[in-house]
Amino acid sequence: MARSRIEYFAGGNTAKGFVSQFDSVFQGLDRLYILKGGPGNGKSTFIRSIANSLEQRGQPVELIRCSSDPDSFDGVIARKLRIGIVDGTAPHVIEPKIPGAVDVYVNLGAAWDTAKLARRKDSIASIQAAVSEAYAKAYRCFAEALAIHDEWEMIYIRNTDFEAAEQLTAKLIQTIFSDSRLDKTAFEVHRFLGAATPIGSVDCIPSLTADIKKRYFLKGRPGTGKSTLLGKIADTGRQRGYDTEIYHCGFDPKSLDMVIFPELSIALFDSTAPHEYFPERPSDEIIDLYELAVKPGTDEAYAEQLAAIQSRYAAAIKQGIAHLAEAKRNRDQLEQLYVDATDFNQVDELREQVWQEIVHAAGLEA
Repeated sequence: MARSRIEYFAGGNTAKGFVSQFDSVFQGLDRLYILKGGPGNGKSTFIRSIANSLEQRGQPVELIRCSSDPDSFDGVIARKLRIGIVDGTAPHVIEPKIPGAVDVYVNLGAAWDTAKLARRKDSIASIQAAVSEAYAKAYRCFAEALAIHDEWEMIYIRNTDFEAAEQLTAKLIQTIFSDSRLDKTAFEVHRFLGAATPIGSVDCIPSLTADIKKRYFLKGRPGTGKSTLLGKIADTGRQRGYDTEIYHCGFDPKSLDMVIFPELSIALFDSTAPHEYFPERPSDEIIDLYELAVKPGTDEAYAEQLAAIQSRYAAAIKQGIAHLAEAKRNRDQLEQLYVDATDFNQVDELREQVWQEIVHAAGLEA
């Protein structure tokens, strides 16, 4: 099943620092344009413009949103054309596979007035340091929140019947796959469902599941086995030859939040806060692991302890988000310095040059 447009994150501000899935996301392309340059050089506008042009010509696109500014884009992929464009600046640095033949660098720094930037080097260095410090503070807050979340999980782990959870997983695997398999090697890609951003938690579930026919909404508490269930189902699909999209948690990247099998038009996702959704279509189905596998009365028995944990967790997350917002405010100042020193006519010329190369390579209308 081809989806006309999907959006997701390829990098995340997590409890483990910045974590990248960029190499997985951009695998298997014949041509990858890697944009180089500083903040404020118009990379997101460059990417958005190419994506719009591709969509206007009927090409499905994957848009990669920026976890440090969710209104901006870090990349676009035209999977059918095997062509992509990515912001190749830190922290999401792409490891080139075949420089020149597959990976093509586009230097937007060529549009800088370097003399003007040189006069502002002290301001640039000072702001860069402030940005780095704000991110470091955010990651420390998220690490603290993860330790608190582990306490939260432990309460439910001690009260979960994991044999019942295993039986549920086996039944779900049978329902989804029966005895079917495809005679091919599955394409597996790792992404992020959402991200911690300067405006809070942002997810892409509506975009990713808009054209999916069957959606399973996994409900439950921390530690009740949602990620484990998703991992086992992903492994089964991949082993049976089905292309598998694996979406990691933007807070704890070791955990999984969603799995999609495009060829089956099936999605299963953790539908709890901060990405809580409810069925809207007749085919939507809730699977509640708390009801099916947790000792009845657990919420009530531990109510006071859970309330204290949740309060500490929320405070740590809130402080981390505040530091991300601080980083963005500083980064906005940094961007303005580069905007003032950039000739955007040159950037437009570079974008047109890349577009014409794509048109020629893919046989599109100009």
